[in-house]
Order: sequence, then C-alpha cells, then structure tokens
Amino acid sequence: MTYDRLVCANCAAPVSEGRCHVCRVNRERLQQDGPFAGLNPAALVALLVILVAAMALLAHQTV
Repeated sequence: MTYDRLVCANCAAPVSEGRCHVCRVNRERLQQDGPFAGLNPAALVALLVILVAAMALLAHQTV
C-alpha cells in the first residue's frame, strides 16, 4: 500500500502531507520499505511465476 491513500489517525489528514509528527514518521517508514513494497500481491505472484518459468527453461536447456 502506498502512503498517499492513508489517513492519519492522529490528525485526520493524508499521511502524504505530513502535517503532524505521526504522519512524518509513518511517511518516512513507508518510503524506506524495500523495492517491492509498492507492488500489489498480484504483481508479486506474476514475478514469481516468471522467475520459476525462467529457471525451468534454464534447467531444461542444460539437460
């Protein structure tokens, strides 16, 4: 999930605006997540399927 859709429970403003300390801390935490944090689960599954298929093709070529 991206922080642009989150609403802060402390100040009721969008977290992306960073109006209060809680917003700013959570915005920083969400920005520091890994490179796959912004992907939805369907995209992660698709990447996993592609990776497995590529490995299967490589294994089949070496036999």
